[in-house]
Amino acid sequence: MPHIMISYQWDSHELAKKVFAKLEGLGFDAWMDLEDMSGNINEAMAEAVENAMVVVPFLSEKYQASKNCKKELNYTDSCDVDIVPCMIQPNFKAKGWLGLLTAGMLWIDFRNPDNFEQSVESLVKEITAACGDKVAEITLKVTSEETKQLVTPQKGRAFIHISTNKYLAETGEVKTHWGSGSRSTLTVTDTPEDTSFWVQVKEKGSEIVFFKNYATQGYLGYDPNGDYIYTKPDHYGAEEWLLMTDENDDTGKRAVIIFANYGKKYLTVRDGQLTGVDDVSTDCRWYLH
Repeated sequence: MPHIMISYQWDSHELAKKVFAKLEGLGFDAWMDLEDMSGNINEAMAEAVENAMVVVPFLSEKYQASKNCKKELNYTDSCDVDIVPCMIQPNFKAKGWLGLLTAGMLWIDFRNPDNFEQSVESLVKEITAACGDKVAEITLKVTSEETKQLVTPQKGRAFIHISTNKYLAETGEVKTHWGSGSRSTLTVTDTPEDTSFWVQVKEKGSEIVFFKNYATQGYLGYDPNGDYIYTKPDHYGAEEWLLMTDENDDTGKRAVIIFANYGKKYLTVRDGQLTGVDDVSTDCRWYLH
Protein backbone atom coordinates (compact mmCIF):
# COMPACT_ATOMS: atom_id res chain seq x y z
CA MET A 1 0.00 0.00 0.00
CA PRO A 2 1.57 3.35 -0.99
CA HIS A 3 2.22 5.79 1.84
CA ILE A 4 2.80 9.48 2.38
CA MET A 5 6.45 9.96 3.29
CA ILE A 6 7.41 12.92 5.48
CA SER A 7 10.92 14.16 4.77
CA TYR A 8 12.36 16.47 7.41
CA GLN A 9 15.51 17.68 9.12
CA TRP A 10 15.70 16.59 12.76
CA ASP A 11 15.16 20.09 14.21
CA SER A 12 11.58 20.03 12.84
CA HIS A 13 10.90 16.65 14.44
CA GLU A 14 8.02 17.81 16.65
CA LEU A 15 6.11 19.46 13.78
CA ALA A 16 6.70 16.41 11.60
CA LYS A 17 5.21 14.17 14.29
CA LYS A 18 2.12 16.39 14.57
CA VAL A 19 1.52 16.28 10.81
CA PHE A 20 2.20 12.53 10.78
CA ALA A 21 -0.39 11.93 13.52
CA LYS A 22 -2.96 14.09 11.74
CA LEU A 23 -2.51 12.24 8.44
CA GLU A 24 -2.78 8.88 10.19
CA GLY A 25 -5.95 10.09 11.91
CA LEU A 26 -7.47 10.91 8.52
CA GLY A 27 -6.80 7.36 7.42
CA PHE A 28 -3.67 7.76 5.33
CA ASP A 29 -0.76 5.39 5.67
CA ALA A 30 1.94 7.90 6.61
CA TRP A 31 5.66 7.22 7.11
CA MET A 32 8.39 9.17 8.85
CA ASP A 33 11.76 8.27 10.33
CA LEU A 34 11.27 8.33 14.09
CA GLU A 35 14.87 7.59 15.01
CA ASP A 36 16.84 10.02 12.83
CA MET A 37 17.70 7.37 10.21
CA SER A 38 19.40 4.86 12.49
CA GLY A 39 20.97 1.75 10.96
CA ASN A 40 21.51 1.60 7.21
CA ILE A 41 20.56 5.13 6.21
CA ASN A 42 20.63 4.65 2.44
CA GLU A 43 18.66 1.40 2.51
CA ALA A 44 15.96 2.78 4.82
CA MET A 45 15.63 5.97 2.81
CA ALA A 46 15.46 4.16 -0.52
CA GLU A 47 12.76 1.77 0.66
CA ALA A 48 10.67 4.60 2.11
CA VAL A 49 10.87 6.63 -1.11
CA GLU A 50 10.21 3.67 -3.42
CA ASN A 51 7.03 2.78 -1.52
CA ALA A 52 5.74 6.35 -1.35
CA MET A 53 2.73 7.77 -3.15
CA VAL A 54 4.04 11.24 -2.40
CA VAL A 55 6.94 12.75 -0.45
CA VAL A 56 6.28 15.78 1.74
CA PRO A 57 9.50 17.71 2.53
CA PHE A 58 9.55 20.34 5.29
CA LEU A 59 11.55 23.15 3.75
CA SER A 60 13.94 25.20 5.88
CA GLU A 61 17.51 26.43 5.85
CA LYS A 62 18.62 23.40 7.86
CA TYR A 63 16.77 21.04 5.52
CA GLN A 64 18.62 22.60 2.60
CA ALA A 65 21.96 22.16 4.38
CA SER A 66 21.30 18.50 5.29
CA LYS A 67 23.13 15.90 3.19
CA ASN A 68 20.60 13.22 4.07
CA CYS A 69 17.65 15.41 3.11
CA LYS A 70 19.36 16.21 -0.19
CA LYS A 71 19.79 12.48 -0.85
CA GLU A 72 16.16 11.80 -0.01
CA LEU A 73 14.64 14.42 -2.23
CA ASN A 74 16.99 13.84 -5.15
CA TYR A 75 16.17 10.14 -4.99
CA THR A 76 12.47 10.99 -4.82
CA ASP A 77 12.82 13.00 -8.02
CA SER A 78 14.76 10.22 -9.76
CA CYS A 79 12.02 7.73 -8.83
CA ASP A 80 9.37 10.04 -10.32
CA VAL A 81 7.48 10.18 -7.01
CA ASP A 82 5.25 13.23 -6.51
CA ILE A 83 6.55 15.96 -4.20
CA VAL A 84 4.33 18.32 -2.20
CA PRO A 85 6.63 20.70 -0.26
CA CYS A 86 5.74 22.43 3.00
CA MET A 87 7.32 25.71 4.07
CA ILE A 88 8.10 25.80 7.79
CA GLN A 89 10.57 28.70 8.12
CA PRO A 90 9.51 32.34 7.68
CA ASN A 91 11.41 34.33 5.04
CA PHE A 92 13.23 31.24 3.77
CA LYS A 93 13.69 30.87 0.00
CA ALA A 94 15.04 27.60 -1.34
CA LYS A 95 18.27 27.94 -3.32
CA GLY A 96 20.81 25.69 -4.99
CA TRP A 97 19.81 22.03 -5.25
CA LEU A 98 16.59 22.55 -3.25
CA GLY A 99 15.53 25.59 -5.25
CA LEU A 100 16.13 23.72 -8.50
CA LEU A 101 14.20 20.66 -7.36
CA THR A 102 11.17 22.52 -6.01
CA ALA A 103 11.00 25.29 -8.62
CA GLY A 104 7.43 25.83 -9.79
CA MET A 105 5.92 23.67 -7.02
CA LEU A 106 3.20 25.06 -4.78
CA TRP A 107 4.29 24.81 -1.18
CA ILE A 108 1.91 24.46 1.73
CA ASP A 109 2.34 27.07 4.45
CA PHE A 110 3.20 25.71 7.90
CA ARG A 111 4.98 28.90 9.02
CA ASN A 112 2.21 30.00 11.38
CA PRO A 113 1.49 27.46 14.18
CA ASP A 114 -1.89 29.10 14.85
CA ASN A 115 -3.13 27.87 11.46
CA PHE A 116 -1.98 24.26 11.84
CA GLU A 117 -5.40 22.68 11.16
CA GLN A 118 -5.94 24.77 8.03
CA SER A 119 -2.42 23.96 6.83
CA VAL A 120 -3.03 20.22 7.20
CA GLU A 121 -6.29 20.53 5.28
CA SER A 122 -4.47 22.39 2.51
CA LEU A 123 -1.77 19.72 2.47
CA VAL A 124 -4.31 16.92 2.09
CA LYS A 125 -6.10 18.76 -0.72
CA GLU A 126 -2.83 19.37 -2.55
CA ILE A 127 -1.83 15.71 -2.17
CA THR A 128 -5.23 14.75 -3.60
CA ALA A 129 -4.75 17.15 -6.53
CA ALA A 130 -1.17 16.04 -7.18
CA CYS A 131 -1.65 12.30 -6.86
CA GLY A 132 -5.03 11.93 -8.55
CA ASP A 133 -6.02 8.28 -8.95
CA LYS A 134 -3.29 7.11 -6.56
CA VAL A 135 -5.33 8.50 -3.67
CA ALA A 136 -8.26 6.28 -4.65
CA GLU A 137 -6.05 3.21 -4.20
CA ILE A 138 -5.85 3.82 -0.46
CA THR A 139 -8.49 2.26 1.79
CA LEU A 140 -9.19 4.90 4.38
CA LYS A 141 -9.47 3.79 7.99
CA VAL A 142 -11.61 6.81 8.78
CA THR A 143 -14.92 6.79 6.91
CA SER A 144 -16.65 9.96 8.10
CA GLU A 145 -18.33 12.04 5.42
CA GLU A 146 -16.15 15.03 6.33
CA THR A 147 -12.98 13.00 5.70
CA LYS A 148 -14.32 11.59 2.45
CA GLN A 149 -15.01 15.10 1.20
CA LEU A 150 -11.49 16.15 2.13
CA VAL A 151 -9.68 13.39 0.25
CA THR A 152 -12.02 12.62 -2.66
CA PRO A 153 -10.58 13.90 -5.96
CA GLN A 154 -12.74 16.73 -7.31
CA LYS A 155 -13.33 18.08 -10.82
CA GLY A 156 -10.17 20.14 -10.66
CA ARG A 157 -9.00 23.41 -9.14
CA ALA A 158 -11.30 26.37 -8.67
CA PHE A 159 -9.73 29.83 -8.41
CA ILE A 160 -11.35 32.20 -5.93
CA HIS A 161 -10.27 35.84 -6.16
CA ILE A 162 -9.48 36.79 -2.57
CA SER A 163 -10.40 40.48 -2.82
CA THR A 164 -13.84 39.90 -4.37
CA ASN A 165 -14.55 36.29 -3.30
CA LYS A 166 -15.54 35.46 -6.89
CA TYR A 167 -14.80 32.37 -8.99
CA LEU A 168 -12.99 32.32 -12.34
CA ALA A 169 -15.35 30.78 -14.91
CA GLU A 170 -16.29 30.68 -18.58
CA THR A 171 -19.26 32.76 -19.70
CA GLY A 172 -20.53 30.41 -22.40
CA GLU A 173 -20.05 33.16 -24.98
CA VAL A 174 -17.87 32.23 -27.98
CA LYS A 175 -16.07 34.78 -30.14
CA THR A 176 -14.11 34.30 -33.37
CA HIS A 177 -10.50 35.45 -33.34
CA TRP A 178 -8.83 36.23 -36.67
CA GLY A 179 -5.65 34.35 -35.84
CA SER A 180 -6.72 31.37 -33.74
CA GLY A 181 -10.37 30.58 -34.44
CA SER A 182 -13.02 30.41 -31.73
CA ARG A 183 -12.41 31.57 -28.19
CA SER A 184 -14.67 31.42 -25.16
CA THR A 185 -14.79 34.48 -22.92
CA LEU A 186 -14.12 34.43 -19.17
CA THR A 187 -15.74 36.13 -16.22
CA VAL A 188 -15.97 35.89 -12.43
CA THR A 189 -19.05 34.52 -10.67
CA ASP A 190 -20.40 34.63 -7.11
CA THR A 191 -20.75 30.86 -6.86
CA PRO A 192 -18.90 27.94 -8.49
CA GLU A 193 -20.38 26.70 -11.77
CA ASP A 194 -19.58 23.76 -14.06
CA THR A 195 -17.05 25.91 -15.92
CA SER A 196 -15.35 27.09 -12.70
CA PHE A 197 -13.08 24.06 -12.42
CA TRP A 198 -9.67 23.70 -14.03
CA VAL A 199 -7.45 20.67 -14.56
CA GLN A 200 -3.77 21.47 -14.27
CA VAL A 201 -1.55 20.13 -17.07
CA LYS A 202 2.17 20.23 -16.39
CA GLU A 203 5.23 18.47 -17.70
CA LYS A 204 7.68 17.09 -15.16
CA GLY A 205 10.62 19.42 -14.63
CA SER A 206 8.85 22.44 -16.12
CA GLU A 207 7.49 25.45 -14.24
CA ILE A 208 5.01 26.13 -17.07
CA VAL A 209 1.43 24.95 -16.48
CA PHE A 210 -1.68 24.86 -18.65
CA PHE A 211 -5.20 25.01 -17.23
CA LYS A 212 -7.85 23.04 -19.07
CA ASN A 213 -11.47 23.75 -18.23
CA TYR A 214 -13.04 20.62 -16.76
CA ALA A 215 -16.41 21.19 -18.42
CA THR A 216 -15.44 22.53 -21.86
CA GLN A 217 -11.85 21.22 -22.25
CA GLY A 218 -10.72 24.67 -23.37
CA TYR A 219 -7.29 25.96 -22.33
CA LEU A 220 -7.02 29.16 -20.33
CA GLY A 221 -5.16 31.95 -22.13
CA TYR A 222 -4.36 35.64 -21.96
CA ASP A 223 -4.18 38.05 -24.89
CA PRO A 224 -1.88 40.95 -23.90
CA ASN A 225 -2.87 43.00 -26.95
CA GLY A 226 -6.56 43.07 -26.15
CA ASP A 227 -6.06 42.53 -22.40
CA TYR A 228 -8.60 39.74 -22.17
CA ILE A 229 -8.81 36.23 -20.72
CA TYR A 230 -10.25 33.38 -22.78
CA THR A 231 -10.20 29.64 -23.42
CA LYS A 232 -9.51 27.84 -26.70
CA PRO A 233 -9.30 24.18 -27.80
CA ASP A 234 -5.48 24.04 -28.09
CA HIS A 235 -2.61 25.51 -26.16
CA TYR A 236 0.43 27.41 -27.39
CA GLY A 237 2.49 30.26 -25.92
CA ALA A 238 -0.39 32.51 -24.86
CA GLU A 239 -1.85 29.66 -22.82
CA GLU A 240 1.27 29.23 -20.67
CA TRP A 241 0.97 30.16 -16.99
CA LEU A 242 3.11 30.21 -13.88
CA LEU A 243 1.34 29.35 -10.63
CA MET A 244 3.19 30.68 -7.58
CA THR A 245 2.54 30.43 -3.86
CA ASP A 246 1.50 33.76 -2.36
CA GLU A 247 4.23 34.17 0.25
CA ASN A 248 2.42 37.04 1.98
CA ASP A 249 -0.63 34.96 2.90
CA ASP A 250 -0.34 33.34 6.34
CA THR A 251 -3.78 31.72 6.63
CA GLY A 252 -2.54 28.21 5.83
CA LYS A 253 -4.80 28.12 2.77
CA ARG A 254 -3.54 27.46 -0.76
CA ALA A 255 -3.08 31.11 -1.75
CA VAL A 256 -1.52 31.66 -5.19
CA ILE A 257 -0.47 34.25 -7.74
CA ILE A 258 -1.30 33.52 -11.41
CA PHE A 259 1.13 34.87 -14.01
CA ALA A 260 0.65 34.82 -17.80
CA ASN A 261 4.06 33.69 -19.07
CA TYR A 262 3.61 34.98 -22.63
CA GLY A 263 1.83 38.25 -21.82
CA LYS A 264 3.97 38.90 -18.72
CA LYS A 265 0.98 40.02 -16.66
CA TYR A 266 -0.52 39.00 -13.31
CA LEU A 267 -4.16 37.92 -13.36
CA THR A 268 -6.53 39.96 -11.22
CA VAL A 269 -10.03 41.47 -11.04
CA ARG A 270 -10.56 45.22 -11.13
CA ASP A 271 -13.85 47.08 -11.46
CA GLY A 272 -15.55 43.70 -11.76
CA GLN A 273 -13.51 42.71 -14.83
CA LEU A 274 -10.69 40.22 -15.34
CA THR A 275 -7.47 41.94 -16.36
CA GLY A 276 -3.70 41.58 -16.43
CA VAL A 277 -1.43 43.92 -14.47
CA ASP A 278 2.32 44.53 -14.51
CA ASP A 279 3.06 44.26 -10.79
CA VAL A 280 1.85 42.05 -7.96
CA SER A 281 -0.55 43.80 -5.59
CA THR A 282 -3.00 42.64 -2.94
CA ASP A 283 -5.74 42.14 -5.54
CA CYS A 284 -3.61 39.61 -7.47
CA ARG A 285 -4.20 36.89 -4.88
CA TRP A 286 -6.36 33.78 -5.44
CA TYR A 287 -7.30 30.81 -3.28
CA LEU A 288 -7.29 27.31 -4.72
CA HIS A 289 -10.53 25.55 -3.81
